[in-house]
Amino acid sequence: MTSPPRSSEPQDLLTLPDALRRARAHWTAGQARQAESLCQRILALHPRQPDALHLLGLIAYAYGQLDTAVDLLRRACAAPRAAASYRSDFAEMCRQCGLLEEGEAAARKAVAQAPDMAAGWNNLGIILQEMGRYAESRACLEKVLALEPENAEILNNLGNTCLRQGETRQAERHWRQALSLKPDYAKPYSNLAKLLADRGQYEEALDLGRRAIALDPQFADAYVNLAALETERERHPEALKWLDALLAVRADHPVALAARALVLAKLERLTDALCSAERAARLAPDSAEAQYALGYVLQALGRPQEALAAYEQAATRPGTKAEDALVARAVLFMEQGRREEAEEAFERVLARFPQSVHAWYSRADLKKFRSGDPLIPRMQALFDRGEDLLPGDRMVLHFALGKAYLDAGDSTQAFWHLDRGNAQKRATFTYDADETSRVIDGIKDAFPAGLFARQPSLTVASTLPVFVLGMPRSGTTLTEQILASHAAIRGAGELAYVQRIAGDIPGYPHGVQAACADRLRDWGRAYLDQVTVLADGASHVVDKMPANFLHAGLIHLLLPQARIIHCRRNAIDTCLSCYSKLFAGEQRFSYDQRELGRFYRDYERLMDHWRAVLPSTHFLEVDYEAIVDDLEAQARRMLAFLGLDWDPACLEFHKTERVVRTASVNQVRTPLYKTSAGRWRAHAGQLRPLLAALGLEGEP
Repeated sequence: MTSPPRSSEPQDLLTLPDALRRARAHWTAGQARQAESLCQRILALHPRQPDALHLLGLIAYAYGQLDTAVDLLRRACAAPRAAASYRSDFAEMCRQCGLLEEGEAAARKAVAQAPDMAAGWNNLGIILQEMGRYAESRACLEKVLALEPENAEILNNLGNTCLRQGETRQAERHWRQALSLKPDYAKPYSNLAKLLADRGQYEEALDLGRRAIALDPQFADAYVNLAALETERERHPEALKWLDALLAVRADHPVALAARALVLAKLERLTDALCSAERAARLAPDSAEAQYALGYVLQALGRPQEALAAYEQAATRPGTKAEDALVARAVLFMEQGRREEAEEAFERVLARFPQSVHAWYSRADLKKFRSGDPLIPRMQALFDRGEDLLPGDRMVLHFALGKAYLDAGDSTQAFWHLDRGNAQKRATFTYDADETSRVIDGIKDAFPAGLFARQPSLTVASTLPVFVLGMPRSGTTLTEQILASHAAIRGAGELAYVQRIAGDIPGYPHGVQAACADRLRDWGRAYLDQVTVLADGASHVVDKMPANFLHAGLIHLLLPQARIIHCRRNAIDTCLSCYSKLFAGEQRFSYDQRELGRFYRDYERLMDHWRAVLPSTHFLEVDYEAIVDDLEAQARRMLAFLGLDWDPACLEFHKTERVVRTASVNQVRTPLYKTSAGRWRAHAGQLRPLLAALGLEGEP
């Protein structure tokens, strides 16, 4: 707040009512400094005067000093004769700070004091909405709408509650009606932007979000919603720009800091992400968003117990983040191999949030379904809700039901869902199969056999890294888990370090040939610096990034003593497994059978090239089917390739305690089974486009 100026007014002669009247007049006229000066003079004589405290709180709020405003309003409302409107204003400020329980108490006092005060019922309604008590919220807001049927703000808030109740069409109607009454009202634009983004209408959503910010540059939710939109499109740097723009003017906004932590984690800037999440939690210790973000970052940092504690905190806090926190908690149990606890955790989510599609999806992934399983009709009933189900939720359920029906042997129902779910996902991004083929050809040309012989001897001769690569769903996670069960090997999961190095090489892939020996050495050392931290004293660290099959030549060039293990699996089984999965990251080739088959053939062409140019002493190929047939023989073969003695723990890989964060998390928590080999044959009639793209139409 500003410091009080000297005033020429004879304030010492004013009575308290006159001083308050003048202070309000100054504030109404936009003269904040004069209003503040008068309020401070009043409080110097009457420290608990509620009217002056309230007005000072409004001034602080206008200057973006929310914490100060809350403190002033709290003091104002402590007075026995505080006006109902003061308590209503205080309730809204508490909401913005995440103090939902205190805000609810203040709002209830306000409406008890003034039962016909629309603002009080409105503020109570939106607080209850954020607390997840949607029926109560809707009752409050409908009461207000009856009092003020053409109030655009009430229509907007009622739309928000309808959305939370799953009534998306009704929500949209309320927002559009609000805009018809008040075309320059920013909030409905932002809410519509989020709804359209959930429907995959990204460009229109982006336009609406930008319009909301143009109308109200201080409107925090609009920035957060635009960041969420860009995150959904895997455009994380753009998401970060929106959040940083908000934090430039509201540096202590806890929800923005929490959202920023999540985006930074997706960019693998985990140290920065942790700082942002911890700051959000310090500023708003009762904020579910802050605790959820903290849990997410701690999970990414490999600190599962702390992550579980943060998720539990988020789940017990008021707000709309409890569902996400409970799902994340259950998934973390799943990643740790704590299957019974994961099942109990999913049941907890579904008991509280029976319409949680993400809980259903992960629960389906954890379970092996059989015909007549009672969970299938429960998922189907949720799917059959019709137009009120958001398209994104509908897509997730398509994949969950597709997996369930595949397990149960109902090929027709399985592919009815999988074809639609994949088509819906495919419509959310652009992908050029011709360009992918050109990229593969470019990589082959950039790494001819003679390149490695021409390069000068490099000093990065470490045998620490082991690269496990191949198509997604080809057995890479299983291979890593077997290896990580050995006492001398640590599994690091899917690391993006090699891809980052490739992105830093000017003109990659052809730019490699122009790079000097010093630069190649620097890149190799940079990689080792990253993974050495993960070794924890082990002699080998497994980097299991399937997409590194694109960069096997670069790996051998930068780290000539590193070992590369290429995982192979039957082409059709691999592609079917990809097609039945909604990946967390970018696998854009996977959501159309023809594009998937073509990508697989491009992948095979590139692996033929690596097989020809890389030395067999450093490049080993392992077939998934061979592991299933004789685990011990293949495990011994891989350990011999790495120069390690036998460790029988490799045979009980499913008991190894470590976090596994891939689409195959559940498969590596059970002993090997042979039912997944040749699984595609039962669904051959549904896979004709894939078989044609693979050139296997006549495959028996």
